[in-house]
Amino acid sequence: MRIRTRLIWPHGQSLYSWQQPRYDLPGIVLDHLPASATSVLDLGCGNGKFLDRLRRERPQAFVIGADISPGILAPLPPPTVAADAAALPFASGRFDAVLALHMLYHVAELPAALEEIRRALVPGGLVFVSTNAHSDKVELDDLWSAAAGDVLGIANGPRRVALSERFALEDAPRLLDPYFEQVATVDLPGVITVHEPEPVLAHLRSYRAWADEGGVPFEATIERAHELLVRHFDRHGEFTISCRGGVIVVRKLL
Repeated sequence: MRIRTRLIWPHGQSLYSWQQPRYDLPGIVLDHLPASATSVLDLGCGNGKFLDRLRRERPQAFVIGADISPGILAPLPPPTVAADAAALPFASGRFDAVLALHMLYHVAELPAALEEIRRALVPGGLVFVSTNAHSDKVELDDLWSAAAGDVLGIANGPRRVALSERFALEDAPRLLDPYFEQVATVDLPGVITVHEPEPVLAHLRSYRAWADEGGVPFEATIERAHELLVRHFDRHGEFTISCRGGVIVVRKLL
């Protein structure tokens, strides 16, 4: 199965606004979701962004959103259901396709969740999974580690452990293999290029909770990262960050 990519272009002010290319993830799924898929589960639907897109572009399909948080589901149009991925409240063979987009690394009991997804699928049903690679945005981790190391007076400070490390792109085929037949994988590489420190620092500020847990002095590390970035821009004129994510499509065996 050959997967086409759809690109979208930057807007807004988050660090990802400077990524090129940007990908239309729900569009990629829709391009390869068979017309025969008339029942779809968006598992871990969150704020409903993908859910809304599916319903608009596949009005003939029954599309249900599920998330572990009832609060996040409250403003979304029905049907939605609060559910743990490891204990889905659906009959066996209920869905033609399941979306698990950037969510499996949140699941505490991954084997149980994968077994439940498999159970809820019809024979031959598809699962669309997305995640990031171990090497995704490694330059940010290098910068944080260098800044934290300087603050702590050691060679290299603690590196942030990204959530996606629990279900990284390189590991996903091995983790999915006991439950599904692999259909296709598409890499979604990109590069973020910025010309001033603030977008990078704004992203690093999201590390506060992790820094506090790891004993890293947060404000001092941000300040030191700023100094290192200014030095880098003086030398190179820009700061580049490599991005790597991907979509994996798997099928329940007949």
